[in-house]
Amino acid sequence: MTRLFNDPADFADQATEGFVAANGRWVRRVHGGVARATTSPDGTVAVVIGGGSGHYPAFGGLVGPGLAAGAALGNLFASPSAQQVAGVARAADHGGGVLLSYGNYAGDVLNFDAAARTLEQEGIPVRTVRVTDDVVSAPADRQHDRRGIAGDLCVFKVAGAAAEQGRDLDAVTAVAERANERTRSFGVAFSGCSLPGADEPLFTVPEGRMAIGMGIHGERGIDETDVPSADGLADLLVSRLLDELPTGVRVDGARVVPVLNGLGSVKYEELFVVYRSVQRLLADAGAVLVEPEVGELVTSFDMAGVSLTLFWLDDELEELWAAPADTPAYRKGGATPQERVPASDAEADLEAVPVGPASDASRAVAADVAAALAATRAAIDEHADELGRIDAVAGDGDHGIGMQRGAHAADEAAADAVARGAGLGSVLRIAADAWSDRAGGTSGAIWGAGLEALGRVLGDDERPTGARVADAVHAATEAVLAFGAVPGDKTMVDALVPFDSVLRERLEAGDPFAGAWRAAADAARAAADDTAAMLPRKGRARTHADQAVGTVDPGALSFALVVAAVAP
Repeated sequence: MTRLFNDPADFADQATEGFVAANGRWVRRVHGGVARATTSPDGTVAVVIGGGSGHYPAFGGLVGPGLAAGAALGNLFASPSAQQVAGVARAADHGGGVLLSYGNYAGDVLNFDAAARTLEQEGIPVRTVRVTDDVVSAPADRQHDRRGIAGDLCVFKVAGAAAEQGRDLDAVTAVAERANERTRSFGVAFSGCSLPGADEPLFTVPEGRMAIGMGIHGERGIDETDVPSADGLADLLVSRLLDELPTGVRVDGARVVPVLNGLGSVKYEELFVVYRSVQRLLADAGAVLVEPEVGELVTSFDMAGVSLTLFWLDDELEELWAAPADTPAYRKGGATPQERVPASDAEADLEAVPVGPASDASRAVAADVAAALAATRAAIDEHADELGRIDAVAGDGDHGIGMQRGAHAADEAAADAVARGAGLGSVLRIAADAWSDRAGGTSGAIWGAGLEALGRVLGDDERPTGARVADAVHAATEAVLAFGAVPGDKTMVDALVPFDSVLRERLEAGDPFAGAWRAAADAARAAADDTAAMLPRKGRARTHADQAVGTVDPGALSFALVVAAVAP
């Protein structure tokens, strides 16, 4: 259990503050995460990594010469927002372009891709390499769907070393892609992890049993077995990974880096006992072991678990793996003196988003919208624990926390915008930006896009009619659908689409706006309840689809709660 915290909602931010305070030799705080405290030559490629907090030393602990130039740090187990990723990338850029690399999770893909589009529009060349090393999360013929776990380190290290050598963006990207293609990982757990403030772990494993194939966000395993001996565990890990070799690799004579990773509560001495068998089994199979790593490298709070990664080398990859690196949590070779970034380049406070002209009628409705966002905040606060519990059934349990962060940020931003004279559309767009930035994750991106679409259609010129509101809701629905989910995928869309349809139908039938909204909210709640019978086809829950049957989708439920709370 995670015991030392203040307000759980502030845990990730406060952990980052303390991390920077303790490691100022290597890192500095920037909007969205951390960047190197030392300079790089002009034209150097910036390798920017990132993901949710809760995995230290990934991701901030891997920032420094020879490895990453910056790390975007999201909330606990939630991807950083697009604004956070872009902020870190701007701070890390030295004119050579940016390589974004991260574990392949739905929220990370949404937000890192959005950040890449923003950076490209600003004239910063961007490439992306998603890490897909977890062999149990999808079949070999769908490797692009696999999760990234401890294999992150192998890809990040090789890319960072290539950038340090002065290679251009395409060359750094190519070698990172090859490292990913030649990396495979497999993990087990003896108990689940618990988020700060949670009374229960995200999943449990019966005494004497072991979960096989869990993720690093508290996702449950895909199977269970009796806990083996250390030698038995080594045999399970090695045999599973030798069953699937990268294209062109033959074990006999192949050079391989083993990475035996502790997920949080398995102690180093236990890892060494397992590793003695891992190295023997690999050597007996004919592999040549190169510079292994044993320790906590990609963790999951207090999860009692172990993963094994095999990184199959070629001559170039071996050279890059062995190259020096100097970061807070990972060092290799001798450190060289580095020039520090000038103090004037430290993180600047974000200025308030300016507001444009608006009609008095629009400003009056803007105050109503701010009140609705305050009601949203209250509804989410009331149900945050329930949303987290539901999300933990087949996901990672962070939906309640993410929605809280987003709703609180939107409420505060909207109140400030109203005080500065913003109109309806501006208040919604400012709230959208605040929600997506603070919430991160898939839900942050989706709610941000939906609120932005509402604001874009409603504008700042007039008091909207019911028909105009229906048009705005439909635009928001289209913005959410653009992320790829469709009805039946067991997502927020399953509640959003009925809400959109019923609202328009009731208004066209002549119902008063308040009655039409309440009918649409009822339809959304009924549709959210119906998701209990569905198999998830999107997001992290897809890997554990069977376990989700019988439980409503947390995204659909949170949407239904919000539209009910703001009903006129």
